[in-house]
Amino acid sequence: MDRFAIDFHKASFHAHSVSVVKHFALDGTKEASIAFRDLHPVYVEVSPVGACNHRCTFCAVDYIGYKSQFLDTAKLCESLTLMGRNGVKSVMYAGEGEPLLHKDMSCIVNHAKDSGIDNAFTTNGVHLTDSFLRNCGSSISWIKVSFNSGQRDTYAKIHRTQPKDFDRVIDNLRNAVAWKRANNHDIAIGIQSLLLPENAHTMEDLVLLSKELGLDYVVIKPYSQHKYSNTQIYKDIDYKPYLDLGMRLSLHNDDNFNVVFRINTINNWLNQNQDRYCKCLATPSMWGYIMADGSVYSCSAYLLDDRFKLGNINEDTFSSIWTSDRKMQNATFVANELDISECRVNCRMDQVNRYLDVVVNETAPHFNFI
Repeated sequence: MDRFAIDFHKASFHAHSVSVVKHFALDGTKEASIAFRDLHPVYVEVSPVGACNHRCTFCAVDYIGYKSQFLDTAKLCESLTLMGRNGVKSVMYAGEGEPLLHKDMSCIVNHAKDSGIDNAFTTNGVHLTDSFLRNCGSSISWIKVSFNSGQRDTYAKIHRTQPKDFDRVIDNLRNAVAWKRANNHDIAIGIQSLLLPENAHTMEDLVLLSKELGLDYVVIKPYSQHKYSNTQIYKDIDYKPYLDLGMRLSLHNDDNFNVVFRINTINNWLNQNQDRYCKCLATPSMWGYIMADGSVYSCSAYLLDDRFKLGNINEDTFSSIWTSDRKMQNATFVANELDISECRVNCRMDQVNRYLDVVVNETAPHFNFI
């Protein structure tokens, strides 16, 4: 069972936000517009660092260039304070680079937690140190390590790094689990892997390794081609030969460990040319993105695209940016002009959009029979 709903969504737990989005989409009144302008995203992705210590073969944001940029700690914390006051519930640190390379990461995480915001990380795990966990581990809800093979040499080839990083990340994960248990924290620690032709034969090794380490889960998901990405080598992956893999790997599930084989996401990839929702209702409403240079975007699939750039936290706070005329202009563009066939298949908000489409347009059969 996917107890963290990783292959689904949690938008239904945020009824106020969903209601505001629905009324803005349907009635267009002044009151609906005001409520939508004031509505902060439930979830924000933050890229603390532009640089990265790996050069993964599948990297979606390679086009940005791994620039050695670091978010200003004071400016970010100022924005986090106001974000918490205005309804932002969670921040996930990932982005164009490796978030744990930021020297003030622990301070940022603790400040966000003190501001009422839940914290999470997607990281390659090389810098997931004991000191980092001691300093801010209790302020983190989950850590998901990008670890794309169960075998050392394949890992090094995909991450384009030295094989020793395989061993280092394993040691870091083992220590993280020991820290979690010693301190009786409920932080979820897991691994995430893209399913690629090069690593498919290593997935059972990865599952067995993760279970031995005492991790909470392994997520195995399909690749999704980014429209701006330089890398194109995986754009035509056929996932049909792997459909039975999830069932085989699920045999390793128990009360404390779960393989999340993202079959819904894989099926969406396989059926990407079939009809789906016509408009993106999650942008700019349910989520937002802060780049390592401080730029605020309404969608991470369109970084560096001025149509989606709302401002910069080095010049203004996130809350001021998110309630600006520029945000409302972006909302009008997304609602009336954006062709979602240009969007990334299985984007971060795909499952949320599928849910919002049903809620707004009442497209579910026998909608009222609850």
